Amino acid sequence: MVKIRLTRAGAKKRPFYRVIAIDHREKRDGRALQFLGTYNPMTEPVQIKLDHEGIAAWVGKGAQLAPSVKGLIKRQRKLAPEPVATAPVATGTAAAEGAAS
Repeated sequence: MVKIRLTRAGAKKRPFYRVIAIDHREKRDGRALQFLGTYNPMTEPVQIKLDHEGIAAWVGKGAQLAPSVKGLIKRQRKLAPEPVATAPVATGTAAAEGAAS
């Protein structure tokens, strides 16, 4: 079974984590099938970068999310700013004709 979980990197007392897809029998820092993102708890604000398409692809193949990765996904959604809706900008010949009139 494939799990999506964290692997630790970084120096002593300076943790840095990678989100990986890995066989559940591998060690914590074992050979990853695919790198899917990073998590840096040492910065302010915390940096979370995830490949949502890659995670969805692995989950679609039957991979299980570790509780820590589920929490990161929820936390990133909460921290991500909402997209701001903007009015479309008129371009092309129609805009030029309207300005010329």
